[in-house]
Amino acid sequence: MHIHILGICGTFMGGIAALANTLGHRVTGSDSNVYPPMSTQLEALGIELTNGFEPHQLEPAPDLVIIGNALSRGNPAVEAVLERQLPYTSGAQWLSEQVLQQRWVLAVAGTHGKTTGSSMLAWILEQAGLQPGFLIGGVPPQFGVSARLGESPFFVIEADEYDTAFFDKRSKFVHYRPRTLVINNLEYDHADIFPDLAAIQRQFHHLIRTVPASGLILTPAQQPAIEQMLAEGCWSERQSYAAQSSAQTVEAQWQSQLLKADGSAFSVFLQGELQAEVHWGLLGQHNVDNAMMALAAARHVGVPVSVAIEALCSFQAPKRRLELLTEAGGVRLYDDFAHHPTAIQTTLQALRAKVGQSRILAVLEARSNTMKRGVHQQALPAALAAADQVFIFQAKGAADGMQQVAAALGHKAMLFDELSALEQAVLNNLTSGDQVLVMSNGGFGGLHQRLRQAIELRETEHVG
Repeated sequence: MHIHILGICGTFMGGIAALANTLGHRVTGSDSNVYPPMSTQLEALGIELTNGFEPHQLEPAPDLVIIGNALSRGNPAVEAVLERQLPYTSGAQWLSEQVLQQRWVLAVAGTHGKTTGSSMLAWILEQAGLQPGFLIGGVPPQFGVSARLGESPFFVIEADEYDTAFFDKRSKFVHYRPRTLVINNLEYDHADIFPDLAAIQRQFHHLIRTVPASGLILTPAQQPAIEQMLAEGCWSERQSYAAQSSAQTVEAQWQSQLLKADGSAFSVFLQGELQAEVHWGLLGQHNVDNAMMALAAARHVGVPVSVAIEALCSFQAPKRRLELLTEAGGVRLYDDFAHHPTAIQTTLQALRAKVGQSRILAVLEARSNTMKRGVHQQALPAALAAADQVFIFQAKGAADGMQQVAAALGHKAMLFDELSALEQAVLNNLTSGDQVLVMSNGGFGGLHQRLRQAIELRETEHVG
């Protein structure tokens, strides 16, 4: 079968392409915004890519068109599909029908931590010898791909609450029907499709309704947004997790305790009994939380806690999750996908705990639809507080929310609407010992690569 994918270079749709390719289909696709790591993964699979969405790419007509949720009515290719009455579906629906039937689906949902948490879970199952299938919104270094079919009944999926397609406004995760469900957290996001938190909670409850009674739902303890959602009905076993703190005592089956302030070592407790310690290369309480959820989910499919902990000790974070791009001339440059105030804050706190008093330069692209609408302008100043200097980029014509954020941060913040000016300002402010953290959920106009080249060139010139 010839399958053509519209919007193929998104992390989810790129994974769909990889799975369809493995199933023996001829896969082609098109997109208008191509950047690594997904573009390189597709090229390695030999999938033919077309730039743009002109109708001629649908000639001769493919057997099926899979349409990504970034495309809407008015797109030339979408209009051609409808006009010519070509068979079409969404990525989530295709995945449900062609891959997930009769599989034990382990879904990792929540506002934050989905990519890292699902990568951890897939790695634990892999190290336990279970050879899981997976579809993750990133590329875990251990696997080198974002998706594979696997050799067992188990399939790990990053369960996104974003809508499915222009013709299906349900959240994508409603299609997955998990037996093991992780809900990491639940906050307001995606202001372009959800009017308020209650609308997101409604979609999560639709997901809860699909978990069988013999399934397991894992949640953090005492999170009001999650408790409110579960109060609407829960028909499956539930287990909870909490981080131990001297400030409060929280009842939960699973608990963690930091052994190092930066989160690089922690203890694991189950039913109050110490299981073992994890010493690994990741940072931050948020990653400890992700790991605990992955441990609990893996145990549900029979993986001993000791085996899961050993796997975590060798785990490497997916690309663009506080990823160290270079260290040159005494400067470290990191790339992180953070785009929500909570994720920004936890990432900065983790880096601060690691580097102590070293200067942190935070470079943020206000790219998400929610940020562009100014929804997070009240929370962002506090989220960015751990940085010593903040460089914010917002494209011309966007809402003025970022101006208010910069004003609230005072002298340590600078706002730009031209990338070249932002890049030069960062480079002009660099000194040895600085930590540069670039945060964006997109390509950021290639800024990461240009900063890396400039930083490495400076060291070469200094040595010379």
